[in-house]
Amino acid sequence: MTDDRRILTAYHEAGHAVMALLMGRTIQKVSIIPSQNRLGSCTIQKGRAKQVQDKLEADMLILLAGMAAEGKKSGRYNVQGAGQDLQAVERLAMARSGNSRQAAKLLHKMLDKTQHLLADNANWAGVKVIANELMEHESISGRAAKHHLTLAKNQSS
Repeated sequence: MTDDRRILTAYHEAGHAVMALLMGRTIQKVSIIPSQNRLGSCTIQKGRAKQVQDKLEADMLILLAGMAAEGKKSGRYNVQGAGQDLQAVERLAMARSGNSRQAAKLLHKMLDKTQHLLADNANWAGVKVIANELMEHESISGRAAKHHLTLAKNQSS
C-alpha cells in the first residue's frame, strides 16, 4: 500500500470509529492492516450499544463516516474504496424508504449529516488523532480510540 493510500485508509477507519463512538457503540478494534478484501477495519462489538433514538440512522451514519472522513482529508470521495459501505447504506435506505428515489434522498441527507458531525472541531480532532495512531501502530484497541476522542473533545472545549 502506498503512503497516500495508507493515510487515507487510516482516516477512513478513524471516521468509522469516531462516528461509532458518537452513536454510543462500543468499538473492539480499529486497524489499517489489509485483509483479503479490505484495506482496514473498524470492529464494533455486537450487542454493546447505548440506546439511540434511531438505530438504522446511526448505522447509516457510521457506514458513511469512513468515506466522509477520507473525503474531508483528500478533497474527494473514494466511492470505489467505500463500495461495501455504500452498498450497505443503500440497503438500509431502501429498507427505510421503500423506493429508490426516496432511498437516494435519504442517503444524501445522511451523508450531509455525517459531514456536519465530522466537521465539528472536536470530532475532527478525534479523527486526526486516531488516524495518526493508526499510521504509527497499524491497529489500536477500541478503548484507545475512545480515549483519544475523549481527549480531543476535552481539549477543544
